[in-house]
Amino acid sequence: MQHVTEKAIMPRFRNLSEGEVEDKGGNDPVTIADKESEALLREGLAAIDATIGFVGEEVAHADPTVLDSLGDACWIVDPVDGTRNFAHGKPPFGVIIARAEGGLAQSGWLYDCLSGRFCAAHRGKGAFVDGERVTSRATGKTPPVAAISLIFMEEERRQATRRHISPNYELVDIPFCAAEQYPRLGLGQNDVSIFERTLAWDHAAGALWLEEAGGKVARPDGSPYRVDEWDRKGLLGASTPKLWEELSKLYAKL
Repeated sequence: MQHVTEKAIMPRFRNLSEGEVEDKGGNDPVTIADKESEALLREGLAAIDATIGFVGEEVAHADPTVLDSLGDACWIVDPVDGTRNFAHGKPPFGVIIARAEGGLAQSGWLYDCLSGRFCAAHRGKGAFVDGERVTSRATGKTPPVAAISLIFMEEERRQATRRHISPNYELVDIPFCAAEQYPRLGLGQNDVSIFERTLAWDHAAGALWLEEAGGKVARPDGSPYRVDEWDRKGLLGASTPKLWEELSKLYAKL
């Protein structure tokens, strides 16, 4: 991840030429750095284990049948997470990789391209930042701090969220980058988050990392996040199980 950042991503940061940024639709940009990063990551991951599938964001956009591999053993890759920020020459942005099997992430890695922060988690073995084991912690603020993603919600749900959930929290901006949002939940910066869109390359690694750190990430009904349910809407994350339960009760009013 560090090698790909140095070779394919950072040389393009604030250095994108005309024609090197495209819109995949729905205000979802892709840059030449995304494409080059994914190609290099695919090559590197194949050298580690070529026997499992590869589900990259850009490959899946070009061929949606790739998503069928999410129920099998596979690598899941977001080559530049936070492309919207990257394309505008601002942080944060990162690289996300997960290894999944049986529809569940078994390992996950989140790399911050600018700071070099490296989050890693393995199912049943804990969560780590730069090699040091971490335990998820709340901000300790009253009211708790919430980062709520409204951008993929229908307008009626946005309004319901603003009525039933927002007044109970101190609201902060979302970073438009899962590689940043999940660490914020575990490292005492944010308490809760609501995600409407739950694509595997955005959430597989971060959800596992936060859970292994002692936080909680689950569907609003309490069921676990599965990478092969990528088209299912709604995901709640919290720095502690107690904060998750409080958020889920409010969410049930929507």
